[in-house]
Amino acid sequence: MIHQASILSIWVFFTFVAITLGLSFYFAAKTKSASGYFAAGGQIHWFVNGVAFAGDYLSAASFLGICGMIAFYGYDGFLYSIGFLAGWVVALFVVAEPLKRLGKYTFADALNSQFQSRGITLAAGISTLVVSVIYLIPQMVGAGSLIKPLLGFTHEQGVVMVGVIVVMIVATAGMVSTTYVQFIKGGLLVLFSAILTVLILQRGIRVDDSTEANHEQTMITQKGQPTLVNGKPHGTGDDQNDLRPVGHVSELPNGLKTTGPLGPIEYLSTLQSSKIVLWDKKETSVDGVKTTVWKPVVKAGGEVLRPGNSPMFKGLQGDNFYSKLNFVSLMVALFCGTASLPHILIRYYTVKNQSAARLSTVVGIGTIGCFYVLTLFMGLGAMTSGTLDLTDGNMAAPLLAKSFGELLFAMISAIAFTTVLGTVSGLIVAASGAVVHDLLGSVLKLDLADHRKVQIGKLSSIVVGVIAIYLGIRFKEFNASFLVGWAFSVAASANLPSLIMLLFWKGTTKQGIATAIFAGMFASLGWIFASAEAFEKVYGYTGAEASKLAWVPFSQPGLVTIPFGFLVLILVSLVTRNKSA
Repeated sequence: MIHQASILSIWVFFTFVAITLGLSFYFAAKTKSASGYFAAGGQIHWFVNGVAFAGDYLSAASFLGICGMIAFYGYDGFLYSIGFLAGWVVALFVVAEPLKRLGKYTFADALNSQFQSRGITLAAGISTLVVSVIYLIPQMVGAGSLIKPLLGFTHEQGVVMVGVIVVMIVATAGMVSTTYVQFIKGGLLVLFSAILTVLILQRGIRVDDSTEANHEQTMITQKGQPTLVNGKPHGTGDDQNDLRPVGHVSELPNGLKTTGPLGPIEYLSTLQSSKIVLWDKKETSVDGVKTTVWKPVVKAGGEVLRPGNSPMFKGLQGDNFYSKLNFVSLMVALFCGTASLPHILIRYYTVKNQSAARLSTVVGIGTIGCFYVLTLFMGLGAMTSGTLDLTDGNMAAPLLAKSFGELLFAMISAIAFTTVLGTVSGLIVAASGAVVHDLLGSVLKLDLADHRKVQIGKLSSIVVGVIAIYLGIRFKEFNASFLVGWAFSVAASANLPSLIMLLFWKGTTKQGIATAIFAGMFASLGWIFASAEAFEKVYGYTGAEASKLAWVPFSQPGLVTIPFGFLVLILVSLVTRNKSA
């Protein structure tokens, strides 16, 4: 609500889009085979693939969602970064080389290399589709958030625009263009995040003790549209009728009003000794009229820089046992989910050999780790810069960049947009590969010519793109990182048990793998949609009502459903071992 489109931003945005589409059309002329479309012919250099790993993995949730969570809640948001990065340990030491050795196009290839089972292929193909679609939701939500300030479009128009552009990328050249889009945006994302971090440190920290900065803010909405903002009619074109940008330090150590330039460690230690204003959000709804009140809450910097300030992790500072379990469950899902995401797994098929798969993983870890360190400073910089939009946490990083100038805002926003394009492209390629290679080719045994596979893959990408557009509009109120936690839980519950047990237990059977995939997938989905978070944010109940109606004691399912997947696989394999032999 507190940002408007600019000519410079529009020009930079369309320049990035033109370059991206130009790459796609260029590689389209060289992509004729199914191997080239779905796996880039296995000819991507390991360094390019490593940076593309980062470009694929550093999604809208990583850039927009994590920065927003840190800006609004402090250290809680950074916990997601730790979980996301730690998961690459599993990818490096467990998954990378075996997956390259066993597979060809899709995750199902690796699972089915020993058994040639239609049941495994069906289960893995459906799992790939489900996880890809769930993971598409936060990417499209982030895209809608970006388009609003860049072009002045509505969230819905932004989501549709992203969907159309991504479908064009995938439907032209498939994995080849997707890889190079991810390579470029991965490198640019780290570079400009570093530039923004340097500017934050150079500016230092300033106190804002004005009366206006410490006033609560109120918005009344009817049928989803603001009617009154801070007691004044909304929609008259007057900036005073928007929510004020917020985010400041109320007190620095030793009575300072400004610090001047700071080093990275000095910046964190100064914040730890300061007093910071966070914003407590309360919502009430009567007869379709919703009132939202944001109240400033002054907290010690040391408290902000430890877990427990966000609604999800608030119980960590108290005695609520289930809140602690919810946190542990999320961390388990993030740790296990990375090596289970279909769009990450298929990237191992784009390099020549197992050594290249390992090297590209190392490059990916280095690039991703560097970026996540930068998100901490960007999030804290947004928290204290006076640029936060209370209605949209996903815009914290771009609005922070805007405080340093229109050009940096345009560049950061355009790069964030290509971040969405790269990740969504990878997800759609994974989904279309599952449809063509797994479901049609292996399950239904359709004898498809190479060019026919490519045609159906392109058609599948269009269908998945339309689904992604709908879901991106439906879930627009969610924080992108929060939604990613769900996707990681489903991926880890459905895919990881089968992959790990296939590699390390000779007693694994084809029945065990197929059953475990379905069991983990449906158990995690069932848990998610029976949780208080789903009752509140999906079904529309208030917080108190949602807690009473929830069927499960905490919202993140990984702690229960991942072990459940392993247990199902072991039990079914033991029962069917003699039959399989």
